[in-house]
Amino acid sequence: MPVFDFSDTPNEKKDPECTYEVFYSNESEATPEKPILILDNSARQWKHHSGGIFTNPSKRTTFEFKEEDGVFLADILEIDARFTSLLRWLGENHINVRLSGKNQENGYAVYKIRETAFGGGTKLSAEDGFLQFMIDRLLASDAPAEEVSDEEEEEVGDDMKLTSIQSITDFMNCAGKTMPDNIRLWARRNLAVARSHEVSPEERRHAQRALSIMMNIQWKSNYFESIDPEEARKILDEELYGMERVKQRIMETIIQINRTHTLPAYGLLLVGPAGTGKSQIAYAVARILKLPWTTLDMSSINDPEQLTGSSRVYANAKPGIIMEAFAMSGESNLVFIINELDKAASGKGNGNPADVLLTLLDNLGFTDNYIECLIPTVGVYPIATANDKSQISAPLMSRFAVIDIPDYTPEEKKIIFSKFALPKVFRRMSMKESECIVTEEALDMVIKLHENTSGIRDLEQAAEHIAANALYQIEVNHVSKVVFDAEMVRSLLS
Repeated sequence: MPVFDFSDTPNEKKDPECTYEVFYSNESEATPEKPILILDNSARQWKHHSGGIFTNPSKRTTFEFKEEDGVFLADILEIDARFTSLLRWLGENHINVRLSGKNQENGYAVYKIRETAFGGGTKLSAEDGFLQFMIDRLLASDAPAEEVSDEEEEEVGDDMKLTSIQSITDFMNCAGKTMPDNIRLWARRNLAVARSHEVSPEERRHAQRALSIMMNIQWKSNYFESIDPEEARKILDEELYGMERVKQRIMETIIQINRTHTLPAYGLLLVGPAGTGKSQIAYAVARILKLPWTTLDMSSINDPEQLTGSSRVYANAKPGIIMEAFAMSGESNLVFIINELDKAASGKGNGNPADVLLTLLDNLGFTDNYIECLIPTVGVYPIATANDKSQISAPLMSRFAVIDIPDYTPEEKKIIFSKFALPKVFRRMSMKESECIVTEEALDMVIKLHENTSGIRDLEQAAEHIAANALYQIEVNHVSKVVFDAEMVRSLLS
């Protein structure tokens, strides 16, 4: 349980003590019966409108009432979980407030908090703007998830971000030798720039930002643990129906990793019509490899600089999308999903975005113009998707093992619609299968209406349309179930 500690008390010997209990509420309006917090009133009954500040002079969570006959302290007994951080903020900033509350048997129930000026001075937020905005926003929000207090629970630092020069320096002193040699040397040089007063503030800012990005990435080796083939096959079967040739090729990759404990020299290029599940295959591979994944949509890349970043000589310089992907994943080993690779050669800026990808795919390292350091890419597994491989340049094609994804046959579409698409929609709409029945003739009609479309996206939309129509009839016409025949499907989907 958190304890508010708003003021320095170096001579205080008492151990920190939390006097309040947190309660979880979703009430959108605070009243004396449903208050924001409850204060102790056993020693003194508080006025309806009382002024003071949230403080903690004796390491106890309290409110300091400023009455006409003196200053009095009251412990906080209960507090709405949504408001704990706000009260901490009020206390840390020593903001004078006026409470509106009611004395009850269990304490002084506070249902309104307003900011007041101190000694005629300017208030922190004019006309209660910020404070009232926050209170209204918190009352409109749902209660946070209830936390289970466990004093034995280990403290973890996964959310720690190295941003300040001091934290970066401390990290380098403690973990410098665990980083690749070139990155360690690069970091020392940039740290010198970030500390120097002989360079411009802009250069120092860029150096510190680059250091923060690089130090927050966990630089892993290219050694990969063995993967359970049975578990890998189970994931593939969950995500994909049919496609045995594709699954076989992925399983071969898994077996290769298990033997060599390194990634294959070539990534995967999945080529096929839209809607055939190419991206879904890529996500399944990331799950199997237990690696973070990031996506890069080549259709939105018009200039190579978007990938490589801009030089620090510019005031608005920033890293490229590839470097940002490393930063977002937090580690150097990741699955890089490149969507629409066949659009990579259609850049409109200076140069060809496709050429930038070659350095990323060669496993020799990638250099970002902003970072100015060779980024190891031996732990990057690229998986690209494309609709038309004839639009991909030969040098780019040579970096991939190409897998052609055929369109589904009518029989496969029929099974996917009935066994996967419809049940998925039923779960999302909280419907029972007995409420929406699609006859065999109706199922054949669905497939016939979509015989000239590739992939299964249109089938999934058809399943949604049919289920939504059934739900409408059940709720509006008060029928217990809807049975779709071929003519009903034709009328609904045509």
